[in-house]
Amino acid sequence: MKESIDLKWRDKMAFETEVNGHQIIVDAKEEVGGTDQGPPPKPLMMVALAGCTAMDVISILNKMRIQVEDFHVKIEGDLTEEHPKHFTAMHMIYEFKGIDLPMDKLERAVQLSQENYCGVSVSYKKAMRLTHEIRIL
Repeated sequence: MKESIDLKWRDKMAFETEVNGHQIIVDAKEEVGGTDQGPPPKPLMMVALAGCTAMDVISILNKMRIQVEDFHVKIEGDLTEEHPKHFTAMHMIYEFKGIDLPMDKLERAVQLSQENYCGVSVSYKKAMRLTHEIRIL
């Protein structure tokens, strides 16, 4: 199975692509030659990780019949100072809100996502350190 995209140059540092019918624009900030028409690529790496694991966790919790009122995945990434700047680590913070949420089930859902289902996590673990924590708000 293969995935592919076609990234087209718009102008200056802006590029656009379509992913499953959704247009995405990536760009750089003005101070580095862009026009800030969209996010830069590296934060989108964090979006990919957060989205992948969040979808897994919600799906797993639904199968466990655990209802959450609110759910966030926050990602903190450590970048190198020198070029090529790259992530050396990402820390995921899973924040849940709900009534009588069982921590053991939340931990199991996160573990299953990280170890069995999230392909972004599996790929990133080959390149950097990934850690996580769970918070019930």
